[in-house]
Amino acid sequence: MIARTPSLHAAGAATLALLFATAATTAHADEGMWTFDGFPAAKMQADYGWAPDQAWLDTVRASAVRLTGGCSASFVSDAALILTNHHCVASCLYDNSTGDNDLLEHGYIAAALRDEKKCPGQQAEVVTKIEDVTGEVKAAIGALTGEALTKARDARIAEIEAANCTDTAKFRCQVVTLFGGGQYKLYTYRKYSDVRLVWSPEDRAATFGGDPDNFNFPRYSLDGSFLRAYEDGKPVKTPVHLTWNPRTPKADEATFVVGNPGSTSRLYTLSQLAFEREVRLPITVATLSELRGRLIRAMEESPEHAREGLDLLSGVENSLKVYIGRTKALNDPAFTAKLAAAEADLKAKSADNAEIGDPWAQVDAAVDAYRTLYIPYRYDAPSGTLYSYAQALVTGATERAKPNAERLPGYTDSALPLTEKRLLDEAPVYPWLDELQMAWSLSKAREYLGVDDPQTRLLLGKESPEGLSERLVAGTKLADPAYRKQLWDGGLAAIEASDDPMIQYALKLDANQRALKQKVDEAYAGPVTQAGAKLADARFAAYGDSLYPDATFTLRISYGRVKGWTERGNEVPFQTTMGGTFERATGAEPFDLPSQFAAKESAIDKAVTYDFVTTNDIIGGNSGSPVIDKAGTVIGAAFDGNIHSLGGNYGYDPVLNRTVVVSTAALQEALETIYPAPRIVKELAAK
Repeated sequence: MIARTPSLHAAGAATLALLFATAATTAHADEGMWTFDGFPAAKMQADYGWAPDQAWLDTVRASAVRLTGGCSASFVSDAALILTNHHCVASCLYDNSTGDNDLLEHGYIAAALRDEKKCPGQQAEVVTKIEDVTGEVKAAIGALTGEALTKARDARIAEIEAANCTDTAKFRCQVVTLFGGGQYKLYTYRKYSDVRLVWSPEDRAATFGGDPDNFNFPRYSLDGSFLRAYEDGKPVKTPVHLTWNPRTPKADEATFVVGNPGSTSRLYTLSQLAFEREVRLPITVATLSELRGRLIRAMEESPEHAREGLDLLSGVENSLKVYIGRTKALNDPAFTAKLAAAEADLKAKSADNAEIGDPWAQVDAAVDAYRTLYIPYRYDAPSGTLYSYAQALVTGATERAKPNAERLPGYTDSALPLTEKRLLDEAPVYPWLDELQMAWSLSKAREYLGVDDPQTRLLLGKESPEGLSERLVAGTKLADPAYRKQLWDGGLAAIEASDDPMIQYALKLDANQRALKQKVDEAYAGPVTQAGAKLADARFAAYGDSLYPDATFTLRISYGRVKGWTERGNEVPFQTTMGGTFERATGAEPFDLPSQFAAKESAIDKAVTYDFVTTNDIIGGNSGSPVIDKAGTVIGAAFDGNIHSLGGNYGYDPVLNRTVVVSTAALQEALETIYPAPRIVKELAAK
């Protein structure tokens, strides 16, 4: 599966990932995650002999949904029925499960509206407007550098967001950094904070083949589910939506993927790529591998642990495969040679442009500074749900007392409603799982920082990672949403008066975290933002303005075609059929048949197209994106890439990169035959 957009460690880390910019030549055919205000209609017309008009684009944009859990989706009925992936609703299934009723394992079908279950922390958002605010933000930055730059930028962004979204109950405003600081766009969203589960197949239907099949094709996965957006206790009316079209895809037909790709690093300079290859990726692969091992061991202790740990394990295994793939890509001489050639080309084209200067040298110096700061910044806090609650409460109490323009990202007026929802929504917490994550992360902090490092002593005192984690998890009351609300409503006075050990621990770490952020902003984020603006100017001067920016978990559209590829001299067909599931099954996990497939084998139409591949350009965060045909109808939901797409974070290969899609034809067969939901079938048919 494509990873849901990862929740990166530390405030501002996701923003830092978007601040890099280097050479980018014009895109290959099918390459590009295009913004809706910059769709290359002329280019597609030249490549395909056809391109969508503005009315087509407007309808598709209004139908596209961003799920704040890290996925994409789309409205497919006039009553806010939402199509997305099974792995995008796994957390909702998990949160609504009990030991006696495991919805993740068995799936869920809501017989009526009253049976549709709320998804904690989830919000659905639809773009209503995109505005260019580059001039306003750049004017605030002026000639500032370092931390002063980041403060001025963030303050102006907070002001723009607050001024344009006064009704924060229904709207959300977000200023997005594009081209590493070359552009700033204001995205306005209509938001729906009540999202409910409607239909989802059993887990094995979506995860058939497990980790061995993940990021591979041929594939036999029913990775699709349905949600619904509510407001004031009723389904939202969505007259603009995609038309459900459960048909067989055709070879070479044009397809569009519309969704919210999380982040890419295609505009990194060579020094930033070296940092990825030499520092960040090796640490990430090593530490995730250990977490995976710890999880598997603990899950073997009981059936309850096996159920409670499954969602996290699936995410860890998916992320691990992603980072291993990225590591291989950056150690491939042929692949990195293309990236080096692109940077050399931009440098050559910019050599006589005195206004550009040498932003590459500025980025090099910032990366050198970040090498020293990275380990402390990465390991300034432990992992775990309970600690994340404590940190949000402590940070929120301080930030909400400040003027809006002075707050940290995530705590401004425009961002607070979602932060509060994630903090206060009721969801199960499993103490053993929190303890495991906390102990693992603290042990890694001690390992990479060193036993005698002051930050290690701050994190651990005289306790072991295991002992500290056990004490804090056992003593905290933060699993209770009523207690979290009491502290949130009580503000800083309530936080400081609390005797909760997890709150006291978060308070102890807060000053160091803020000091580290200041250092990173001064030495790294500020200089890279300044250089990024120059690199964007260089790119536009060299290649024109018909370029796509790195992904930012904002709405994008890519175009491509239904097409297989050649693997080691063998042609890989573009589609699989549902009958192939039975041929591929071995009876042993993870190739054991889903129970309902086995029970209903004689009734299933084995000729129905199951999964298929396209040349569309996607990345993590695109999970659940509708795959749309020229007529504007939805024919599938993107859920994965092939193994070659793992290098797509750094570049697109039109020969080998493929998007993996579950077909609407397969979902229709499931809705009618395997996991019957006549109510949904009728709704999709608009009857």
